Amino acid sequence: MNAKGDLIARALSLGLGAPEFEVSSDGPPHQRTFHVTVRIGGEPLGEGGSGRSRKDAERAAADSALRVLDGEPMADTEEVHDEAPTGRWPIYAGVLEAALETATEFADEDASLDDVRRDAGRLYRELLLDLGHGPDPL
Repeated sequence: MNAKGDLIARALSLGLGAPEFEVSSDGPPHQRTFHVTVRIGGEPLGEGGSGRSRKDAERAAADSALRVLDGEPMADTEEVHDEAPTGRWPIYAGVLEAALETATEFADEDASLDDVRRDAGRLYRELLLDLGHGPDPL
C-alpha cells in the first residue's frame, strides 16, 4: 500500500485539492526524528505522523489522514460510535462526494472542518450500508 499516493489520489478525486505535507524534524543529525502534518486547504487532516525517516513520517501521516477520510475520529476526539461493521470501506467517489456536500450543507455555522468530515464519514457509511455495501474484511 502506498498511503501517500492513495491519499493524494483520493483527495484529488474528491475535489479537495492536493494535500500538503508539512515536515519538521528534531534531534541530532545522527538521530533525527521527523514529524509530518498533512494539510488540505490549510487545515490539518488526521493526527500527523513521526518516524526515523521523512518517508516513514509521511507514510504515517498519510495513513492517519486516510483514516479520517474513512470516517474514523482522531484519537483525541471523544465520540460515541454506533456499532458499524469494521474493515476497510470501499471508496465510491460519487457517494463520498454526496456525503461531503450533505454534511457541509447541514453543518452548523460554527462547525469545524473536522466536525464536517466526521459527519460526512458517518453519512458515507450509512449510505453504503443502506445500499447493501459494507467494509472489506481486513
